[in-house]
Amino acid sequence: MRTIRIGSGAGYSGDRIEPAVELAERGEIQYLVFECLGERTVALAQQARMKNPEAGYDPLLEERMRAVLPVCAARGIRIVTNMGAANPVAAARKTAEIAKSLGLSALKIAAIVGDDVLDACKARDLPIMEFDGTIKQLGNRLLSANAYLGAEPMAEALGGGADVVITGRASDPALFLAPMIHAFGWAMDDWNLLGQGTVAGHLLECAGQITGGYFADPPYKNIPDLARLGFPIGEVGEDGSLVITKVAGSGGAVTEQTCKEQLLYEVHDPTRYLQPDVTADFSQVRIEQIGKDRVRISGGRGSRRTGTLKVSVGYLDSFIGEGQISYAGPGALARGRLALDIVRERLKLTGVAASELRFELIGVDSLHGAQVSAHANEPYEVRVRVAGRTENLREAVRIGNEVETLYTNGPAAGGGAFKSARDVVAVASVLLPRELAAPRVQFVGGELR
Repeated sequence: MRTIRIGSGAGYSGDRIEPAVELAERGEIQYLVFECLGERTVALAQQARMKNPEAGYDPLLEERMRAVLPVCAARGIRIVTNMGAANPVAAARKTAEIAKSLGLSALKIAAIVGDDVLDACKARDLPIMEFDGTIKQLGNRLLSANAYLGAEPMAEALGGGADVVITGRASDPALFLAPMIHAFGWAMDDWNLLGQGTVAGHLLECAGQITGGYFADPPYKNIPDLARLGFPIGEVGEDGSLVITKVAGSGGAVTEQTCKEQLLYEVHDPTRYLQPDVTADFSQVRIEQIGKDRVRISGGRGSRRTGTLKVSVGYLDSFIGEGQISYAGPGALARGRLALDIVRERLKLTGVAASELRFELIGVDSLHGAQVSAHANEPYEVRVRVAGRTENLREAVRIGNEVETLYTNGPAAGGGAFKSARDVVAVASVLLPRELAAPRVQFVGGELR
């Protein structure tokens, strides 16, 4: 039976880079997947693209590509990633530029476009899933609308010879499912195979979570050598069979327990895990340790996909103003509480218009160290934090300003003041008829279809 090995090179945008290099150098993989796109990340990337048409892709794209392209090209490892964010075509052009600078001009690079469905959403009064209201009620606060694409266009790009496939918004498991569809020729209506492949993708998508990173919780769940955490490899058979493992000698661990926790991660109904390619069923999945850092996964199933695609809608929700200041030494707790009382009263006196306010004392050991703080009868240091939600930037600025004035207006000996005011880009979800999203493959320098 044919088997492929897929490495998970990243679980989020800011993830470590050296574990991906380790996978490429020592993992004996054929595919390296970087899952780097969160829900809110797309909306922020759309804002960046509005300011600069060549921006809007993952900020670490260049560093990641420079790190892995040489070894991947030398070993025939193909890369699939959603680092395109709001601008996969620009990301593909940048990757081609990097490849050329590394002497790898022959690499074939494809962008998947079509997840941007803002116009289609604007034309319809689609209900919002998280709260009462419709997309039209967002008005000019609406920033972006990106559909979760499936694996088919990415598999098509691989079939067209792409060495690097860069998409924007896509289902996280679909990034891993695409190499399986391409390598094994799975039909797009073979629901059980697609369901098994989705189980594999779901287990691999968060990288170091399944090798013990997010699992670690001493002294109850001890994981070795987390500073050198190895990222996971999925050994997938053409029948959908799966073994999760990692590079021998790397940090972390792959166990039944780490795999079970990841299987349950972000799953609402395990019998109906809705994906753009398939409705996956996790309810009969079996997990079995078959060796050191080797876990066999079986029992995944699937049924027909739905007629809609989930769309992540980004919109300008409000503004947040924040201020912080620290107090340390004898009486730190009392001074911190007094500081909160002063700011609470000042916000009332000056009429700051906030729909929500939080007054907090963060009792941590960042100023004098854990040893001194541990022997105090009360916290030897506190961090005052006041934050509020407002309808405009001016009101948000006033919140941080009031905290900063504690420097000279009491109580004594405040230090390390910080203030900020920023807009809040929020995300919501709508369902769009799938035929209104038209994904296509675009190679750098040409289009497949």
